[in-house]
Amino acid sequence: MRKITKVEIITRPSKLEDLKDALNEIGVTGMTVSQVYGCGLTKGHTEIYRGKEYTINLLPKIKVETVVCEVPVEKVLEAAQKVLRTGEIGDGKIFVYPIENAVRIRTGEEGDIAIMDPKDM
Repeated sequence: MRKITKVEIITRPSKLEDLKDALNEIGVTGMTVSQVYGCGLTKGHTEIYRGKEYTINLLPKIKVETVVCEVPVEKVLEAAQKVLRTGEIGDGKIFVYPIENAVRIRTGEEGDIAIMDPKDM
């Protein structure tokens, strides 16, 4: 069984289409996308609403999660950084996790074959 790795990318919502295209180009086809809120170095900003000042410290982001075994993790990291890096605070973070096992519910297949496209096998 090949090593299975989960890559989690948190970045600006405006970069989603560019990221999806970049990942598809290197062979990553499966992903889960979530709308999330978070803060990091930006610490948010203050806004005035109805005369009262509020600190907005959770900014809208997207989280793209993918699990790979065929595509090298390094290629995923390179592709993501290439399209996401603006040099400004708020570009995001990438987290890499080892996956112990995966199960395709429909067939019961486990391990690396559970995340592979059946056409490629």
